[in-house]
Amino acid sequence: MDIPTDITAPQWSTQAIKVLKERYFKKDKEGNILEDVNQMCWRVAREMASVEQDANKYAREYYRLMLNRWFLPNSPTLMNAGKNNGLQYSACYVLPVPDDIAGIFDGIKHQALIHQSGGGTGFSFSRLRAKGSRVGSTMGVASGPVSFMRIYNEATQQIKQGGMRRGANMGILRVDHPDILEFIHCKDDGTGITNFNISVTITNKFMEALSKDEDYELIAPNSKQVVGRLSAKKVWDEIAKGAWQTGDPGLVFIDRINESTSNPIRAEGWEVESTNPCGEQPLYPYDACNLGSIFLKYFIKDKQVDWDKLKETTHLAVRFLDSVIEKNPFPLPQIAETVRNIRRIGLGIGGWADMLVELEIPYDSQQALDLAEKIMKFINDEGHKASMQLAIERGPFPMWQQSIYKDTPIRNSTVTTIAPTGSIGILADNSGGCEPLFAIAYQHIVKIENRTLTFVNPKFEEVAHKRGFYSEGLMKKVSEHGVVRDIEEIPADVRAVFGTAHEINPDWHVKTQAAFQKYTDNGVSKTINLRHDSTVEDIKKAYMMAWDTGCMGITVFRDGCKNEQVLNLGIGKEPVPTIKPRPLKVEGATYRIETPMGIAFITVNQDPDGNPFEVFVTIGKAGSEVAAMAEALGRLISTTLRFGNHLPPRERARELMDQLMGIGGGRSVGFGPNKIKSLPDAVAKALGMHFGLIGFQPESENTHPAVQLTLDDKPTRRMDLCPKCGETALAFEEGCKKCYGCGYSEC
Repeated sequence: MDIPTDITAPQWSTQAIKVLKERYFKKDKEGNILEDVNQMCWRVAREMASVEQDANKYAREYYRLMLNRWFLPNSPTLMNAGKNNGLQYSACYVLPVPDDIAGIFDGIKHQALIHQSGGGTGFSFSRLRAKGSRVGSTMGVASGPVSFMRIYNEATQQIKQGGMRRGANMGILRVDHPDILEFIHCKDDGTGITNFNISVTITNKFMEALSKDEDYELIAPNSKQVVGRLSAKKVWDEIAKGAWQTGDPGLVFIDRINESTSNPIRAEGWEVESTNPCGEQPLYPYDACNLGSIFLKYFIKDKQVDWDKLKETTHLAVRFLDSVIEKNPFPLPQIAETVRNIRRIGLGIGGWADMLVELEIPYDSQQALDLAEKIMKFINDEGHKASMQLAIERGPFPMWQQSIYKDTPIRNSTVTTIAPTGSIGILADNSGGCEPLFAIAYQHIVKIENRTLTFVNPKFEEVAHKRGFYSEGLMKKVSEHGVVRDIEEIPADVRAVFGTAHEINPDWHVKTQAAFQKYTDNGVSKTINLRHDSTVEDIKKAYMMAWDTGCMGITVFRDGCKNEQVLNLGIGKEPVPTIKPRPLKVEGATYRIETPMGIAFITVNQDPDGNPFEVFVTIGKAGSEVAAMAEALGRLISTTLRFGNHLPPRERARELMDQLMGIGGGRSVGFGPNKIKSLPDAVAKALGMHFGLIGFQPESENTHPAVQLTLDDKPTRRMDLCPKCGETALAFEEGCKKCYGCGYSEC
């Protein structure tokens, strides 16, 4: 089958093409790109349609669906389907962690296989016996769940997802585990367990004790015996304090999940114990889910929701996702067995904020909540109808008679999930999931060309022209603020419609999550964004509201709560300086360079994201004064690299190299390009060689201009820099971080 030439679609954005070239397009062994957007969509469409009797018909339908970006599957499907590379198509998995050493390390092996092929993993460490417990087989002492989380974290550090991004994990522990307090604070230092989101599974018994201000029981997982009691209020307070400080832990209401449609199999041994990395997908051990999203911005017609088009898209998307299960080369036989027995899929939405803007509805309004329920009920109802029709054609999922659907044959045990749309949202040119707009204006600072480019939300500019309040001066003011609700020159109704994440009261964030959850089989990925000046009490209020409104769990993120490299958002605002703490382990290399002072051993280390981090300088057979100066040089360079300022880490390394290179004394050693004029000159060359700054331009500096996201400075907004381009402030939404500059996403 050739690519259909009669099916056309609007052009994909420059940003989308950039992301596709980096991570999705098929390439040869030398890294040369072998396909374009049309070829990629056709590759995936043809692969999914190959299970159909009328493969040509459905290949065309799926191609039209994806090319128009009405629907896109999760990233691993787009990356791997039809390439015959043996890599799997699912985004999220849960792996069991049994209480024995062989099973624990099997989990690490299985985690690596999944990360290598582009998936994320969730783990419940609740089966592991508490720290200090006796191990019967050896009479040794158990080290506890947190110690093994650190091992899983380190394994993740060494594996890139599909060779393109570091793996994502969810670590979960039951609130009644004896080590719960250690777990709650295991990420407080900001350096030890960096590759995990963590969540506490909250039980109904705990919430009952909390409501009565009573103690609750701690249960030893190996003996099932009560081994202690804790104040529910104390633990609740500690969870909120941890989330205020670092954004972790989140909450997972595990009993509610197991009583809901997220747990469709009602047979012995089938119980949800963990979620995927962003928390929206509860899964059984060795379970996986094929996710995909309908992008709502494209379903507006004459200022109304195009329900007919939405229905057609929903039915095709369900069929598509079920076909993914048929074609998926699962990484483990246990996963293949579980998935094919229950055939769980997760169809969700993206572009909710864009739809509201098109319909001129404020995000924080009852009208928006009513529409959210209506949209999701429609997709959920039509999705189940499509799955029931598939059951007639292809048969119901094998365990349907042991499920909540035992009286109604259906092809899939779950149908809907609202997942993060980090990367595929960029491809679709839509806002993320059910999140509000993050900002109205961005500033891109291109340092190499000494230019500043300002980008304002195109829909806002369109409205400004249409309503007659557009002016260059106003657009400049919008770009300086990044948000518009406090700019009085803009009409009040427009300001209301263009509200952004941190301007919206947390109550409305939770209400929105609850509205979508009401008609979603699985969970909803939603970040409850809080302003920097929010309190621990604000977090506890959001937690309780999530419980009261029927959410499956909750993730909060207080702006600026991370202790990593941060950036103030707002033109002309100086960054708040911080010294990045040293991780337990860093990697690098030692360079042996002959200098006029003797042989220098120069060690250059980078942090886990590959950024320049520290330098050590020692001189062989040198006097104590020279050794002292060498040590001082290394310490000053290390402090400069670790100290937060307006320059990204690689820019700092380049600046240091430029300042030190060529410094000469009374003599030199070597000739030509290998000539070393002094110890500082040797350090400059070591930095340059280590980070590819000598002899060639790194790709990142050719392709990723420096980017600064600007927002209102009341209160000061602070964010981490992107670990990929090192030059753009990361947005934290939908339970993960993503970069609006280069397209990097943890999800």
